[in-house]
Amino acid sequence: MDFILMTLGSSIDSAFYNFDMAIFKFFGSIQNGFLTVVAKFFTTFGDEAFVIPMVILGVVLALFKKTRKYGLALMFAIVVGTLVTNVIVKPAVLRIRPYNTLQENLQYWSWYINAGALSESDYSFPSGHTTAAFEIATAMFLVFRSDKKKKIAWIFPVIAACTMGSRIYLMVHYPTDVIGGLIVGAVAGTVGYFLMKLCIMLIEKVKPFTYLDKIDLGKIKFLKWTSGKGGVLLSCVAVLGIFLYAFIPSLTEGGESAVRCAYNEEYDCYNEARVDDEDYPPIDGKEYCKIHWKQLSGVE
Repeated sequence: MDFILMTLGSSIDSAFYNFDMAIFKFFGSIQNGFLTVVAKFFTTFGDEAFVIPMVILGVVLALFKKTRKYGLALMFAIVVGTLVTNVIVKPAVLRIRPYNTLQENLQYWSWYINAGALSESDYSFPSGHTTAAFEIATAMFLVFRSDKKKKIAWIFPVIAACTMGSRIYLMVHYPTDVIGGLIVGAVAGTVGYFLMKLCIMLIEKVKPFTYLDKIDLGKIKFLKWTSGKGGVLLSCVAVLGIFLYAFIPSLTEGGESAVRCAYNEEYDCYNEARVDDEDYPPIDGKEYCKIHWKQLSGVE
């Protein structure tokens, strides 16, 4: 337990224990089979399998002049949020997941099992799913609002808020983790939006960047149909396809079928083990999560 006590994450655990447990209690009290599926539905919007393809979609959108600002804002927001969360904050805070630190709390443990016993493979603060949902939501909200499409713009933060709540419902994050993710995501989305504005200004007004303004796949004869409703429909179909790609496998994740980390010293680690991952090969024939693999291998 000494390792946990040394981290900033453990200080957050102590300082916000009563707050976190009160929120856990509320979400635990409303658990049922239907809401568990709903939670898995919304949590998908922050999943890696959804967010990474969204970056690719952003690249594609940026190649069409009409949707360039949407694509650039999307890309910048995701890149900024990912760097801040995974490269800076998580390694600095080192907060252990609640399903590891609260294993002796039988009430929490029953909520965790009832919600499907899902697991992740990294640290807990801030919530990466919440960050991802809010970085996309904030960037898209600002872009759609700037286009005076306010009704559409509000869809994004609503989805992000539901994603945020789903992480607590599924008991894989402390409530304070998702608050941290909301802040990082909102900042990343705002930064992404203004970076997009800067790029558009450079492309339209500053040489030699102005040659980039000539890049427009919409000018290609067989793609001209994308400039109207056809392009909107295609974008919606692409997002739906990406979502289903991430959502369908999530329905069978967790529970007894999950491969857990082999670490069992201060606690039995319920993190997801990195199975068949060349970057995290077995150690002495055992599979570990990202955290404990790095500790045991000595690789930073």
